[in-house]
Amino acid sequence: KQIAETDLPEPIRKEVEREAARLSKVPPTSPDHQVLRTYLELVLELPWKKASEEHLNLSTVRQVLEEDHYGIKEVKERIVEHLAVLKLNPTAKAPILCLVGPPGVGKTSLGQSIARAMGRTFERFSLGGVHDEAELRGHRRTYVGALPGRIIQAIRRAGVNNPVLMLDEVDKMGRDFRGDPASALLEILDPAQNHTFRDHYLDLPFDLSKVFFITTANTLDTISQPLLDRMEVIRLQGYSEREKAEIARRYLWPRRLKEAGIEGSQAVLTDEVLNLVISRYTREAGVRQLEQMLGRLTRKVALTFADLPEGQERQPVAIQADLLGEWLGSERFMPEEARKNLPPGVATGLAWTPTGGDVLYIETTLLPGSHDLTLTGQLGDVMQESARAARSYLWSHAESMGLDISRFKRNGIHIHVPSGAIPKDGPSAGITMATALASAYEGKAVRSDTAMTGEISLSGLVLPVGGIKEKVLAAHRAGIKRIILPKANEKDLKDVPQEVRDQLTFILAERIEEVLPAAFNPDSEYGRAGNGSEPMEAADAAADI
Repeated sequence: KQIAETDLPEPIRKEVEREAARLSKVPPTSPDHQVLRTYLELVLELPWKKASEEHLNLSTVRQVLEEDHYGIKEVKERIVEHLAVLKLNPTAKAPILCLVGPPGVGKTSLGQSIARAMGRTFERFSLGGVHDEAELRGHRRTYVGALPGRIIQAIRRAGVNNPVLMLDEVDKMGRDFRGDPASALLEILDPAQNHTFRDHYLDLPFDLSKVFFITTANTLDTISQPLLDRMEVIRLQGYSEREKAEIARRYLWPRRLKEAGIEGSQAVLTDEVLNLVISRYTREAGVRQLEQMLGRLTRKVALTFADLPEGQERQPVAIQADLLGEWLGSERFMPEEARKNLPPGVATGLAWTPTGGDVLYIETTLLPGSHDLTLTGQLGDVMQESARAARSYLWSHAESMGLDISRFKRNGIHIHVPSGAIPKDGPSAGITMATALASAYEGKAVRSDTAMTGEISLSGLVLPVGGIKEKVLAAHRAGIKRIILPKANEKDLKDVPQEVRDQLTFILAERIEEVLPAAFNPDSEYGRAGNGSEPMEAADAAADI
């Protein structure tokens, strides 16, 4: 009766009727009877033709995304573009979006917002730690306790064949002797193959082409290349302190107050206190730690109210800055203040970290009587190579740059990057190392209000690097006024908030000869001449933007 009432595609109906005929011949006491019955129940529960109606109104989509998430304009625009294509051509294959970003920036909640905006059912499961491809594709029915894979189970839970299906932590899949789940995902996510996806348990072609797949990852490094090729990567950057304050005001603080059973008017959080919590107690790209800290504050307020005698009216509690030390403990992070005066041999660099940007001081000192290059501070291979390239370039061009070549011959050099317990690697310290070395050999100090980032080549070119937005925000936090960047990174400045750009001077360089005059004080030899002949004023005016 169920088979007759269910709307099944014709090839599936034939298969189901054949299995039902087998079931009628198997005695109820036989183990096969239950296996067949469970299988048929799954097939009849699956939404072969049932799809949820979607109302793709782009203004509603934009409104939902704005309500649920603050900032990330570029990400929202990319999502709206994809949905606009689906609206104009409903038969188009839905894109497979891969949201990549640090923890706590809102990747999972963005998937829920997309589903809500499209009016589709939302299902999610995590791929973190999955190392058996049968988890995705199911087990064959010959095994005892066989189950369909997670994809088919999610479709059955959703009850429609076009849900928004979120595969969380796609970068944390394992692989072992039981197979490689990343390879099994290729068929699931490939629009050219997934219209006839065969689960091992189901063993019938199920059409996954109507499913809107969204994957999330913290990094792309561990995702296999063939899998990455099938996905549209959308990067979510970390938030600036101003954005974090806005997110806390709109979403985190009201949510934490509601969880603690406190009305909004009963706990007053001033902007000054909120900014202190953000800068002194959290250092992350996302807002998860910030939410935990706000949760601690609401619990302290809740404790104050819970201690009141029965029937006494609650008075509003104003959270004071001097209470933070008692309620949240001692400050975890001291504000990154730019060093007021840099001695010769020290230059300010900018680094990218998973929790945002950071200011990095590179220290160098000459070692009389030695010829060696010593590197300390847990530097990776790329940073060590940058240091060698910087030294070799300065040595080979010492005369044209006005450096005393005899100092190279008589002295070894020691380069140290503080925070020795933290491993550091990457190419973006190249020009900082070259500037610190030039400062040490010349005995002149680098400007303390200037930071820099960029890779150096052996021919003196300044090559582009990544993470410009995070690095610029870190420099701004540290009170730095001038930033030297590779010319090729000029396009990345549009990602930096306008109010931050207005307070900084950017110097764009294509060669190391342009970096050194900008990095030293105007009264030093480098400040007076760009490469021994060109007046500094002209070079600086052309480079400053």
